[in-house]
Amino acid sequence: MYYSRKKPMSEPVHEMTPIWACTKEGCNGWMRENYTLQETPTCSQCQSPMARTTREIPVLTGSGFGLKTETKK
Repeated sequence: MYYSRKKPMSEPVHEMTPIWACTKEGCNGWMRENYTLQETPTCSQCQSPMARTTREIPVLTGSGFGLKTETKK
């Protein structure tokens, strides 16, 4: 027999996460720090410089994409 009841979704876990936020007034652009490819990124929406800050956002789990790895020099 098939029951179509879905399990209730649990609330996502939030934590303070380092991000890059756009410095231009009125622009809402931001990105997670571990998804940047440049040392000091520019905003993809307005090409303004970005500043490092933190934001309380949901934790990503099970995603290996975008995680920075240490490179040997």
